[in-house]
Formats: sequence, C-alpha cells, structure tokens
Amino acid sequence: MTEKSNGYAGLNRRRMMAVLISAFAFALALGFDLAAGSSNMAFADLLKALAAGPNGEGVAKVVVWDIRLPMTLTCVFVGASLGVAGLQLQTITNNPLASPYTFGITASASFGAAISITTGFAIAGQLWLGTSLLAFLFALLVSVCIYYMGKFRGMSTMTLILTGIMMNFFFTALQQFLQYRASPEIAQIISGWRFGNLARSTWTSVAVSAAFLLVCSIALMRRSWRLTALSAGEEKAESLGVNVERLRFSVFVISAVLISGAVSFIGTVAFVGLVVPHCARLLSGDDQRFLLPLSMLFGGMLMLLSSIVSKLLSAGSMLPVGIITSIVGVPFLFILILRKRD
Repeated sequence: MTEKSNGYAGLNRRRMMAVLISAFAFALALGFDLAAGSSNMAFADLLKALAAGPNGEGVAKVVVWDIRLPMTLTCVFVGASLGVAGLQLQTITNNPLASPYTFGITASASFGAAISITTGFAIAGQLWLGTSLLAFLFALLVSVCIYYMGKFRGMSTMTLILTGIMMNFFFTALQQFLQYRASPEIAQIISGWRFGNLARSTWTSVAVSAAFLLVCSIALMRRSWRLTALSAGEEKAESLGVNVERLRFSVFVISAVLISGAVSFIGTVAFVGLVVPHCARLLSGDDQRFLLPLSMLFGGMLMLLSSIVSKLLSAGSMLPVGIITSIVGVPFLFILILRKRD
C-alpha cells in the first residue's frame, strides 16, 4: 500500500513539475510576443512603458498599451479558452477528433458575424460590437442545438460528431452565399473573419474573454474529479456515482460559452481546440486537476507562438493568426495519428 501511495505521489509531483515548466515556457512566449512588432521598439523602452502604466505618455505608451497588450492578452485568453473547450468536448464525447471547429460552432459564429457585416448591424454606433454580439449568439445557439439534437438521438458520441459536421457544412454554405451576394468590399471583410485576425483585439475583447475563461475554468475545476472518472468510461463513471447526462450537459454549456467568447471578437481559429488537449495529455494523462491548467497554458502558448510567427513573416503588418495555427496544426495532428497507430 505504501509503495502505491509513493508511486502516486511521485506521479503527481511529475505532473506538477510539467505544469510549472509549461508556465515558465508560457511566460517566455508572452514576453517575446509583447516585444515583437514592426515598431522596432527596444526592450528597455518596452519595460519603461509597462512600468509607466496606461497613463504614460509618448509613442511607446500608445504602442504598448493601446496596441500590443490588448493583442497579446486577447491572444492568451482566446487560446486558453479554445484549449479548455476542446479538451472538454473530447472528454464528454470520448472522441479525440472533437473540437470547436469540427462541431461547427466556429462556422456558426462566422455566419453570425457575416450577417452583421452584410446588414451593417451596430451597437451604440459600433459595427464591431454588433458583429461580436451576433457571432457570440450564433455560436451559443448552435451549441444548444447540437446538444439537444444529440440528446434526441440518444446522446451518442457518433450522433454529436455527425451533428457538428452537418452544422459546419450548413453554416459555411450560408456564409459563402452571403459572400457571393455581397459587394467585393463586404465579401473581403467577411472572408477575413474566417482567418482569426488579432488586429481586432481591444481591451473589451480582453475583458470579455478573460471573464468567460475565469468563470468557466472555476466551474470545470469543481467538476474535475467527475470528468476524470468519465475519461475512464461512462459505465465506470456511473458506477462511481457520477450523473453522466447531467455532467455532459453542464460541461457542454460551459464549453459553448468558452468558444463563443473566444471567437466572437477575433474570428475563427482552427486546430487549437483539437491539438492542444492531445499535447497536454502527453504530460498529465487524464487527471483533470493537471490536464485543465496544462490545456490552458498550451492553448495560450500555441496562440502566442502563432502570433510571433505571423509578425515575423509579414514585416510592417500581421498575418491572420488563424492561418498560422492551421499550418502548424495539420502536420502536428498527422504526427499524433501516426503515434496512435504505433
């Protein structure tokens, strides 16, 4: 009994070490992303602007507090939200290919944004607020529809995935129809939404995505033991007293809120919610106490690295970060598939 206890304690220490090392790597990526940019600002000037705060003066204040910080923090919270949401979708469906993208939630958000852009729907005279609101509402609405359609057919994993794929094709087709009927200028704006552009970041996007991530992460941590039990199988979870149907519903709603808040401001970002959970599991296994924070860190780190690459590849401007995540995600997912076969 003592050997088992020591072995379990040692395993948890290794998992905690993995979280700490990942947090350190995440902090480095955050610092590099803040320092990267077309203004060629010296690192010392960056630190001075940060220390001076948002009430500082000069060009450095504008670059750091009005442009770089909102983009970097939005990048972090969006990546963490998508990583956690992808993890939980894979957990409750027991499907390694489940993600916000394959479920069609991001496609529905893009369609909501396309409606706002086409009709000129604005809030308080701000088109970007109307676009973000419609993207959020459509993502949330489709998430609820997917859940209840799955429940109607018995809530099987296959039903949920097929329903999500159907929603993906449906809303992609609707968005393409809007693009086809729109003027060239409007069609270009709609198309740009699908690329995940951090240039749309503001302090509002930081506050909203951070609030959603904080509240939803706390709710998921309270369910960490039940989610770990569910990872071992539905029958085993039920034998341990877990109400699987109630757990799936609550976690699906939480994941939907995370996805909606993440994509409503910067647009569609593919592969983060699919790849990140697999990376986190390599270090922590299925224990959600460690898997959840690792998914947050890896999601934020993947987005930060993609942001850095996009700045370096396009001097004087910034490539949409969604393009970079897709380029990185495809070969990485291919490697994971080959590892599974082995």
